[in-house]
Amino acid sequence: MTTFEISDACKSAYPDAYAGVLVMGNVSNPAAHPELENQKTILEGQLRAQFSGLDRSAIEALPAIQAYNAYYRRFKKTYHVQLQLESIVFKGKTIPHVAALVEAMFMAEVKNMLLTAGHDLLALELPITLDVSKGDERYTLLRGQEQVLKPGDMLMADRAGIISSILYGPDQRTQIKSGTQEVVFTVYAPPGVDERAVWGHLQDIQANVGVVAPEARVKMAQVFGMQSG
Repeated sequence: MTTFEISDACKSAYPDAYAGVLVMGNVSNPAAHPELENQKTILEGQLRAQFSGLDRSAIEALPAIQAYNAYYRRFKKTYHVQLQLESIVFKGKTIPHVAALVEAMFMAEVKNMLLTAGHDLLALELPITLDVSKGDERYTLLRGQEQVLKPGDMLMADRAGIISSILYGPDQRTQIKSGTQEVVFTVYAPPGVDERAVWGHLQDIQANVGVVAPEARVKMAQVFGMQSG
């Protein structure tokens, strides 16, 4: 069965966009992992050093941030990953403490600024389809709230329903759990994000998961352009 598809509507609406998919098996998801905590502290230090003496405009000048801000402005919203990076760099905050697989994803997100969602593979009804919303779709967010989508937002859905959108994030049904053994990470790359950046981001997630689960294996790693899906 095909794992990932792209709708004609999405190809038409966002012809220069990309999506990344990383599927890993034989993973584990402990509540905390000492070496990942160490790697997280190192990354936070690296980010603070990178922007030392600079201001918010230096972050806004990053190519990925420019691409996401252009997307979010269409919906009169702010790219939340930029705000997370600013809180780490300028306010001394830390990457949120959550279960290890989600932290592995968050670490790559703030390093590369690429929007990512994580899902339990066994909760999915494949294939995943990248689509664009009409404005009447709804799904249950991670925190349990039902959300109606804005028209024109990129979304991903499996056969059972929506699993994420750019503006509102991942769903509750397919969320990563304490017992997750196979995981899917999906990356939204709106126009302006380079394909190579998506590949590098998938590699960073893979490396972070490898810290938590050295026996983990990549079952799929692919970047899809609108002409490839």
